[in-house]
Amino acid sequence: MYLDQKEKEAIFTKHGKGAKDTGSAEGQIALFTYRINHLTEHLKNNRKDFNTERSLVKLVGKRRALLDYLTKKDILRYRAIVKELGLRK
Repeated sequence: MYLDQKEKEAIFTKHGKGAKDTGSAEGQIALFTYRINHLTEHLKNNRKDFNTERSLVKLVGKRRALLDYLTKKDILRYRAIVKELGLRK
């Protein structure tokens, strides 16, 4: 599998408060970004995989909702995570 437990812990350690802090918005946004990048690469090779395309759209929507939440809650945390992950906005 492309995303094992060690990689998840590394993502949450880097972007969250710790390896076990899976609920923070920053950690979830980072995990969604990792998964979005993986699915994007998959779709470059498999253009007609519409189920994966649907999953990608849903993930982007979830990440957008978390980013909107973070914007309302704490704009400094939002700016930090966007800069750290290299997101467009």
